[in-house]
Amino acid sequence: MLLDAASLYFRAFYGVPTSVSTPDGRPINAVRGFLDMTARLLTTHGPDRLVACWDDDWRPAFRVEALPSYKAHRVAPAGGEEVPDELSPQVPILVEVLAAAGIHRVGAPGYEADDVIGTLATRARGPVDVVTGDRDLFQLVDDARGIRVLYTARGITDIEFVDEAAVAAKYGIPGRAYADFAVLRGDPSDGLPGVSGVGAKTAAALINEFGDLAGIRAAVARTVVAKPPLTAAVLKKMHAAADYLDAAPVVVAVAKTIDLPPVEGTLPRTPTDPRALGELAERHGLESSLKRLGAALGWPADAVG
Repeated sequence: MLLDAASLYFRAFYGVPTSVSTPDGRPINAVRGFLDMTARLLTTHGPDRLVACWDDDWRPAFRVEALPSYKAHRVAPAGGEEVPDELSPQVPILVEVLAAAGIHRVGAPGYEADDVIGTLATRARGPVDVVTGDRDLFQLVDDARGIRVLYTARGITDIEFVDEAAVAAKYGIPGRAYADFAVLRGDPSDGLPGVSGVGAKTAAALINEFGDLAGIRAAVARTVVAKPPLTAAVLKKMHAAADYLDAAPVVVAVAKTIDLPPVEGTLPRTPTDPRALGELAERHGLESSLKRLGAALGWPADAVG
């Protein structure tokens, strides 16, 4: 099980009231929510390995160089990612808690969590569940290898299971064609404009007719007499978007071969540092959440020092 950590702690922050606080009154809702969601995922789905995948770089230079609009609307005035004031101080606490608990946390300099997930899923020798609220990761689904997405759009208690059939049913495209579909349609949440005037329906029709983005662009280059789905209007729009279509695949495609050390992700049967975890629990009011996480992991009742 690969957790898109930022996706989950943002969801926890917005899903759990900020009135959930530490003994000295600081909001701790994102950490509590993240731990509770992880416990529920472990209990419900029973993975034998778990990795919290981290954004070491939420807006990598190679993606911004290809498409300057990539996540530009989420840049804070002072630089960096715009994060709620009450969330920012909680992220380092979560890092400490995961380390003391022994839950593997993996990032890579210059890459997003998506790329860590793509690389670990590609390396995996068995089935993989990717837990995220980010549709970009639909491109990883692979029925033959047992890679699916547990999509949290409706919350952790109402997960949508996304495999190739689900992608086909939702978007009308082959199961592993989501990345090309996203390039054509665009995604405002990531600052990805798409091809102007080409919506989901036209994007799906083009993919089904020509197979993939490379096939579509080859057809655009050779077409003299337009016919559906490559009508004269669509043809004009595709020609106008040539520069965008050169750049966007670099932005959308999840990296699958980044340089990561071996990652086992074995579930910790006891905390790595019980004393530190106990101190974190007391200082930040995390006792109940860590008790639930410990129960999900099969820890002894007195595991947290």
